[in-house]
This record gives sequence, C-alpha cells and structure tokens, in this order.
Amino acid sequence: MPLKRFDYQLPSQLIGQRPVKPRDSARLLILNKKNGQIEHKKFYHIINYLKPGDVLVLNNSRVIPARLIGQKETGGKIEIFLLKKMSLRGSLSDCGNPMLEKNTWQCLIGGKIKVGEKILFPKNIKAKIIKKYDDQSWLVEFNASAKKLLASGQTPLPPYIKKMAKLADYQTVYAKTSGSVAAPTAGLHFTKRLINKLKKQGVIIEYITLHIGLGTFQPIKSRYIQDHKIHSEWATLNKKTADKLNQAKKSGRSIIAVGTTTLRTLEAFSDDRGKLKPQSGWLNIFIYPGYKFKFVKTLITNFHLPKSTLLVLVSALVGEKLIKKSYQAAIKKKYKFFSFGDAMFIR
Repeated sequence: MPLKRFDYQLPSQLIGQRPVKPRDSARLLILNKKNGQIEHKKFYHIINYLKPGDVLVLNNSRVIPARLIGQKETGGKIEIFLLKKMSLRGSLSDCGNPMLEKNTWQCLIGGKIKVGEKILFPKNIKAKIIKKYDDQSWLVEFNASAKKLLASGQTPLPPYIKKMAKLADYQTVYAKTSGSVAAPTAGLHFTKRLINKLKKQGVIIEYITLHIGLGTFQPIKSRYIQDHKIHSEWATLNKKTADKLNQAKKSGRSIIAVGTTTLRTLEAFSDDRGKLKPQSGWLNIFIYPGYKFKFVKTLITNFHLPKSTLLVLVSALVGEKLIKKSYQAAIKKKYKFFSFGDAMFIR
C-alpha cells in the first residue's frame, strides 16, 4: 500500500502551538463511521454522546522530562532524548566514580556523535556513547540515577511546537505512572470537572498504561507502509481492568478508546476471539488498512501528521475516504491539528 495515499497538505497556521483553556473547550469533530455524517461541537459536548454504562478507557502514563542538553568534550552542544531505561550487566564506561550508580538508556541524539564520545551535563552528570542501533537510536550510559537525570531534564516537545510549554500543559489531568516522553494527547482535552460529570452520568472510566516513545513523531519513510518498522513501547493492562472491559463488551456496552495508544494496547492484548488478556510487555503492533479490529470500534483522537502511523491507524478504523473527508472538513473549518490541536470522535 503506497505511503503517498496518506499524505495531505496542512497550512502551518493550523498547527496547534499551545493548549486551549479550559482544556475541554477545544473543538470536536464527530464522525459517524456508519453514514459518514460529520458534526462540529466543543469537546465538553462529548457528554451528550455517551450514555450510562459506556466505558471510557484512558492511558494514565505520565510524561517525564526526558530532554537533556549537554556539551561534547570538544565544546559542541548536544541534545539527548531518553527513550527507555536499559538493563545491562557490568560497567561499560569510566564516566567517573565507579561507585556511582550507572544507568544505561536507549536515546535519540540531536547532533553529530560517535561511539565512545563523552557528554557533559550540568550538576556533574556525565555520559558515554556505547552503541548505535539500526533504528538510529543510541545506547548511552550515564553516571547518575534516573531520578537525578529527570530532575535535570526538560519537556520533550514535538518538533512542530515552536515554544517551550510547561510540563503541566503537556500532562493529562489523570496522569499517574511515569514513563512517557510524549503525551497521550487525546487525553489532554479532559478536565477533572468533565471526568466527574461523566462519572455522575454513569459513564465508567478505566485505565491502561502505555509509555509513549519519541517514535510516535517519526513519519513513515518507506515507499510502502507495510515495509515500515514501528517502534516498541511498554504497556500494561491489569486483570481487574481486563475483566471489567471483557464484561462490558460481553454485555454489549460501548467501549471508547481515548487515544491511539489506548487503542493499540487493547488490540495488542486481545486474543483472536476479541477477549482481553491482562499482561505487561513491549508492543509494536502496527495497524493499517486491512487490519481486522478485535476489540475497539470507537475512538477519541487528535488530528495526526501526514504520512504517520497514527493517520494510517485511523484510516484503518474508518476507511481512507472518510478520514480524508473528515480532515478536509477540519481544515476548511480551521481546526487546530496535532498534539495541542482539536479532537475527533469516531463513533
């Protein structure tokens, strides 16, 4: 399937640069995938489309300040993004005092670097480049604990966001388990007040955890989408939540995934009969047109980048024609796109 089918032109002024306040006042495009009807609302109107017994499933991963700015021994500035903590035996470097706790991370690095080079950071933090992976990420060993690294880090914003945001702006109100380097952005539209109103209406709220990596921003570069190798991310679904969701599905209630990360977790952890299995582990499920959905039918999501795995995913859920129609309508109505953009409810 050619990648060019998932491209579109977006005026730069429609890229959301900051969150709206209050969060639930963002715009909401509602797409009925059965008849193709489109409605234009505010996000807080979502309550009018949910009924008692419906289940909202949210990703409660918390964004960590995973962006570090350092300096090479030659004096050049270098930018490092912590992707995931690795577990290795033994010491791989002489970054400093061997008695210090060493932490090895998979990272993305902005700037030219070579294996063996050392990087210096404020607060006496040092790092050594150990290895380069095939996906262009790097294995980096630090002489500081994860806690100290994150205390020195900054919010890892997407490349299309021009101005630094506060970490609180890039965090859902229900974020709990630390580990993401990017926000589950569909959840940014919820306020505590809206969640409480939904609960009072009888809507059930459940949570999964998927720690989002920077790979979520990487466009597909292969000519055909089937040739793309998607990034891996750590996800957890506990038994209590899996049992509740399986029961809701069995009783015919609507289950709404909030965000593509939630959708991918539920699909990855469903068996061939569409029953969820509680588990934790790395998942790299790549959903594109032709995929047979096992658990999720309804989705709340943002508007995604051209040639991205996320645009391909929503195209798989509702069909390429309806997605193109919806995006064209959103552009015409001047919706905001991407992480700090408006929302879409596919029902």
